[in-house]
Amino acid sequence: MPRPSAQPAASPGTLRFSVLGPLTVHRDGRPLPLGPLKQRTVLAALLASVNSPVSVDALTEAVWPEEPPRTARKNIQVYVSALRALFGQGDQEDQEGPRLTHTGAGYVLRAAEEELDLLMFRSLVRAAEGQPPQEAARLLRQALDLWRGTPLGDDLRQSPLLAEEAERLRLRHVTAYESWAEAELELGGAPAVVEGLRDLVERHPLRERLRSAWMRALSGSGRQPEALAVYDDYRQLLARELGLEPSGAMAARYRAVLAGETRSAGPGEAGGPPGARAVAAPPRPTVLLPPDLVDFTGHGEELHDVLDLLEGGDGGGGVGAGEAGPVAVLSGPAGSGKTTLAVRAAHLLGGRFPEGRFCVSLRDAEGRTRPVPAVLAELGELTGRTGPPTPEAWREWLARHRVLVILDDVPEEGAVRALLPCGGRGRVLLTARGQLGGLAPVHRITVPPLDTAEAVQLLAGLVGVRRVRADREAALRIVRACGGSPLAVRVSGMRLAVLRHVPLREFADRLTDPTGALDELTAGDVSVRQRLAHGWETLPAERGRDAGRLAAGTGDGPFGLTEAAEALGCDERHAVRVVEALIDAGMVTSPGGEVTAHAAQYDMPHLIRLYARGVGYGTPVLT
Repeated sequence: MPRPSAQPAASPGTLRFSVLGPLTVHRDGRPLPLGPLKQRTVLAALLASVNSPVSVDALTEAVWPEEPPRTARKNIQVYVSALRALFGQGDQEDQEGPRLTHTGAGYVLRAAEEELDLLMFRSLVRAAEGQPPQEAARLLRQALDLWRGTPLGDDLRQSPLLAEEAERLRLRHVTAYESWAEAELELGGAPAVVEGLRDLVERHPLRERLRSAWMRALSGSGRQPEALAVYDDYRQLLARELGLEPSGAMAARYRAVLAGETRSAGPGEAGGPPGARAVAAPPRPTVLLPPDLVDFTGHGEELHDVLDLLEGGDGGGGVGAGEAGPVAVLSGPAGSGKTTLAVRAAHLLGGRFPEGRFCVSLRDAEGRTRPVPAVLAELGELTGRTGPPTPEAWREWLARHRVLVILDDVPEEGAVRALLPCGGRGRVLLTARGQLGGLAPVHRITVPPLDTAEAVQLLAGLVGVRRVRADREAALRIVRACGGSPLAVRVSGMRLAVLRHVPLREFADRLTDPTGALDELTAGDVSVRQRLAHGWETLPAERGRDAGRLAAGTGDGPFGLTEAAEALGCDERHAVRVVEALIDAGMVTSPGGEVTAHAAQYDMPHLIRLYARGVGYGTPVLT
């Protein structure tokens, strides 16, 4: 049985309870020690239903969500007793009775509005309803200022009941923020709300009211291209996730921004300051990007590097001025997250590239390299250029416009060399499985596998935190069998989200069977095997045979040059050239630091190794 954790009660003073952030209790401004986790869980459950009874059964479920001990009821009594002592109950009770008491329906914790931040928050939000914008904004700002972080903190969210309560509180916060932002927009405060709305939209991408307010804020700040991009991103997300179109109100907001009609009101009139003239929106930018993943996970360092490169100076003087616009290459094997990372960066850089952001694939649907004239024609159509689709015309246009172009899945240098800028304002971000060693000068960023913690986080976001927590060892086996590939982890999560009856442990057993692992990594029309096969088919036949021999003749971990030579059936001098050619093709990974070829330890990504062993030395068959 737990022992009461409260210290002997001091003389009671003014108590302040807080749940809009980490759980805290203060007496006369000094924090009180709240005891062990289970005792804090009881307190949080009581505060979540403040001034209403909470049954012993509900408290028991909050503290022990799975299997309560036989002494659970007695333990609850001990925790309640400790809380009473902590509050000073017994030495001096207020005129309305004890603060924490037991009734026939359960335990009741009493608190006045000024004693609990949640009650104050609710009161201020109610008071703001129906008020003019200035008063509503003031009251809602007071309500939002009560928040100090994640409701109830992180540790108490281990209890499913408290996690649900925290989620309800979080949604109330979002609703209040939406109301405050709308009031501020009516007052002309668009710049004050833009970034806060951006953060909330990233966390609640399907919440239309947030998107609408963000569009207004961007447009009212003179950032119409970004406002239009918000709508485009939302429309694509709705279609992909729910098969729906934006509402009529959202579409009307889009048309208003497109026509240059949406701007914040200013002091003195609904449409802006007296005498102000509406400023027409600039020509609509081309924003053709895949949706940004709401559960983007890992690769934070690489994302930071990309943003740093692309946010550099623009040359400032048009064609030929300044240094050549940066070209960055994101390289890594199939499924490593290159395109996801590039798209994430492009979405974050909307303000830096107001004249357009788009993504064009350098391969067709069958994985074949697209001819340069076909790519130039598509780029010309996207950018509204009417002249001949020549490399020179494209480079001149790119130099004069602040645009970001993602050229995705570049097969080799010749497919892209004519499309790169020679200077000026435009930026190009390439993704490729190989290193594209023949391009210079470019900045190269290798996209590594997710580390174990990141991969588990991604998996938990897809199958549920509780399911992963219930069998963390199996979750670890799953992500390790995926080799840190974001694609493989995502496919595993999508499949397990459908196969709710399949234990993680069983799925982990399937993935650790090398003969069937790739067969398991399929969810609907998304197949890891197919993605690997497309990459394999682009290899020269000789390189495919070399990769098959290397996969079959080396172990499951790093290998040295001697092992490579034995597997390839050649001398070490020739083996070096083969291994380095496979590194350039994205089939083999190289050491992180400088080391001689004979001392180096190379590796082959786990899933590529499995595929290569299945293919053998011959021509692969796409299944």
